[in-house]
Order: sequence, then C-alpha cells, then structure tokens
Amino acid sequence: MVDAAAPLLALPPDEAHLWLLDPSAWDDPSLAARFRAWITPAETARMERYVFARHRHEYLATRALCRAVLSRYVAVDANAWRFVSNAWGRPEVASPVAPWLRFNLSNADGLLACLVARERDVGVDVEDTARRVDTQAMASQVFAPAEVAALRNLNPAEHRARFFHYWTLKEAYIKARGMGLALPLDGFAFDLDASDGVPRIAIDSSLCDDAAGWQFVQLRPTPRHQVAVALRRGSDGDLRVVVHAAADLLR
Repeated sequence: MVDAAAPLLALPPDEAHLWLLDPSAWDDPSLAARFRAWITPAETARMERYVFARHRHEYLATRALCRAVLSRYVAVDANAWRFVSNAWGRPEVASPVAPWLRFNLSNADGLLACLVARERDVGVDVEDTARRVDTQAMASQVFAPAEVAALRNLNPAEHRARFFHYWTLKEAYIKARGMGLALPLDGFAFDLDASDGVPRIAIDSSLCDDAAGWQFVQLRPTPRHQVAVALRRGSDGDLRVVVHAAADLLR
C-alpha cells in the first residue's frame, strides 16, 4: 500500500510534479489484487473489456498510479479517491474535496505519467516513438498547415522525431484544455525552431484562448518515449517541472 507513515509531499505553487512509471515495475499478482481493491466497479468493468492481459494491467496500473500519487499530497487513503469525467471525458477529482489539486494522466506502451499542480489547467502526453505510424500521412490529415510545412522542410531522417514532438505537445494542450478532440488539431500550431528551444503555440481565434497563457515542457525520459507537458500560466510566471520516479511509491 502507499506508505501511510511517509510525510506528505509539498506542492509549491511554482512547481508541477511529473510522476513516471514503467508499468512492468508493478506487474505482480499481489499488487494487482491490491489495486483492484482501490478501483470502482465501473473501472473494473472497463478494465475487463480489454482483450489482452498487458492492456488490462496497463489500465489498472494507470488508475493505481493516479491514486497513489494524489495520496502523497492529500492525507487520504488511495482507495478513497473517486473521479468524474467532464463533458469531454477528462477525469477530475469528485471526492474527497481538494479544489486546489489538479492532475492529468497519460499512458503508452512501456510508460505511464501522472502530472499534478496547484489551481491551474494541466495536461501531459506520453508516446511510444517506436510504435508503427505513418507519420507523413497522419501529419497531413490532422496537423496545422504551418506544422505540415515545417515537417516537409526537414531532412527525412528528422521527420519522425519532429512528428512526435508535435503530436505530444498537441495532445498535452487539448488535454489541459479539457476538451480533447473537440478542439481541432489543425486549429493551433507549434513553433519548435525558436533560438531558445522553447515550444511556442499559435492559436486560431476560433478556439478562444490566449497563446501567451501557456507554458510547454518537453522531456525524453527513455530512448523510446517522448513526453510533453502543458501548463496554464498564472500570475507568478513559469513553473518548474519536477520529475519523480513512481516505482517506489508502494511499499
């Protein structure tokens, strides 16, 4: 279980904490039984609909990761957390009441992510860059024209890596907005060629958002995985993203 004796972690207003987990670290029958006691009947039913055991484990580990992480910031047992989905499917805390706590989840083959921060919209996306995908066809279908043009101007050897930079950033942004694919992926574009290396976003006016109000961070935690974080800026400037290894959350 989550170590009840461990002191709660501080979550300063100028930090966001990103917890990363290789799900194979929690692939143990005794842990699976413990996690099943944490999740709701509805979550269990959804998990059982997955055909392959590895996908059932990934789903269960993602839900357990979320609960274990949140219980490091609020004095609540991991099995007490309950969630609701907003109109577009983003999970949010229903109980216990912790109005200052924001979180977002992402999962890919071989890596899970849970991002937490205080009182701001947050989004995280992790992608397995080794997965099979026709990057040129996908980009042409869903990316903004400026992104498609930038990809075409690249050396072919650089194309795949740049595709996943765009993809994770775009997914992190729409998840932080809490609207998923209700926001068209071609309605905003990222510029990744600034001299300081910081991703910048341009947003079509139809999406009713301010590009200056967002901070984006990119990470490459493994040779195989690309991660992007989206954080809505407050009045106190950019946040520092602190990365935690989640494998030792459980005792």
